[in-house]
Amino acid sequence: MGIEKMKMPQLGESVTEGTISKWLVSPGDHVNKYDPIAEVNTDKVNAEVPSSFTGTIKELIAEEGDTLEVGEFICSIEVEGGGSAEEAPAQQDPVSDSAPQDDKTEAKKPVKKAEKGEGKVRFSPAVLRLSQEHDIDLDRVEGSGREGRITRKDLQKLIDSGNIPKAGDAKASAPAKEEPKQAPVEEAPAPAAAAPAKTAAAPNVPVMPGDIEIPVTGIRKAIASNMLRSKHEAPHAWTMMEIDATNLVDYRNKIKGEFKQREGYNLTFFAFFVKAVAQALKEFPMINSMWAGDKIIQKKDINISIAVATDDALFVPVIKNADEKTIKGIAREITELAGKVRSGKLKSEDMQGGTFTVNNTGSFGSVQSMGIINYPQAAILQVESIVKRPVVMDNGMIAVRDMVNLCMSLDHRVLDGLVCGRFLQRVKEIIENISKENTSIY
Repeated sequence: MGIEKMKMPQLGESVTEGTISKWLVSPGDHVNKYDPIAEVNTDKVNAEVPSSFTGTIKELIAEEGDTLEVGEFICSIEVEGGGSAEEAPAQQDPVSDSAPQDDKTEAKKPVKKAEKGEGKVRFSPAVLRLSQEHDIDLDRVEGSGREGRITRKDLQKLIDSGNIPKAGDAKASAPAKEEPKQAPVEEAPAPAAAAPAKTAAAPNVPVMPGDIEIPVTGIRKAIASNMLRSKHEAPHAWTMMEIDATNLVDYRNKIKGEFKQREGYNLTFFAFFVKAVAQALKEFPMINSMWAGDKIIQKKDINISIAVATDDALFVPVIKNADEKTIKGIAREITELAGKVRSGKLKSEDMQGGTFTVNNTGSFGSVQSMGIINYPQAAILQVESIVKRPVVMDNGMIAVRDMVNLCMSLDHRVLDGLVCGRFLQRVKEIIENISKENTSIY
């Protein structure tokens, strides 16, 4: 018998940490390789973590609600046929029962709270971001993580309580000797929007009889964090264009029954809009860009993120290489991705690599909206509801037409009104010229 240790996996590109939202096993449970053992929440996805081994759960090292960096140990599993218990000291696991008593590795010391003065303390990006947004002095926070590490959960508790430690405060959790702030904190620029974030941090909301308190789930916190970051960092600008979708409506309504019978899924208006956007992005690649500090990254692949909502969360799965797909292929992917979201089967890879977001706000009857950009993308397009309205035609006659508004939010660091206006004009042209003769579904 041997002991193997499961680590926090990397559940997506640029993901540096995850929060254990729920354990699906307990010590003593037998698991097979690939059985789900925990639900982990990141700022990108809520996913199940499969076991890497077959054996018996020995210890749950992390607790529900703990935020750990990628690569940190989350549990140990007793397996048959020998194991890696002997390797644990080399990996500096402070909770391993197999670690020899004379292990004097110095690699553990830099993350201890009492030894911050050595200048080697490490904070996760989420901890740094929260500390800067809320002006928290990390030298005066007592961490609850491994070996005194400060976690995002520690900071969130302080923010929720309104008891935020500042430099110079005398707190019971403050170290006896005040040490200078560590280099990672000093080098990270404090956002100018920190003050508004503090105002909204811990509102004193009175709870009256009959009020219902709804706990904020991990995925809801991740949504809030990403939206807040987008609004703070990206200067949003908005533009809207009205489109005559009468030809689209007529064409789609004529073929939707046959399509459903043949393919087994619906041919939605949204599929036509996603295809038009993908085509326009190919012609205006600057829209398909991201801000990267000292440079702008213009992405080669056109990967369209689509917003899919559940009762309590919002997910943005990605249609990869949308410009290479037919309208039929896009309609199929929309159906499959939406099904995965609503059945809880969406995987982290389904949400990676998006370069531009299209949101079907019209499905709820909305006719105008201003979306928050899906950070770090440079823009998001809201496709509003198609409504019948009287329109003055070129010949001066009034006709009832199917009209739709396209509302675009853009990161003004990356994009300007000129290129966005031309991009929307191109989308408008494609949609207004849809017909049996001009448009192939397959």
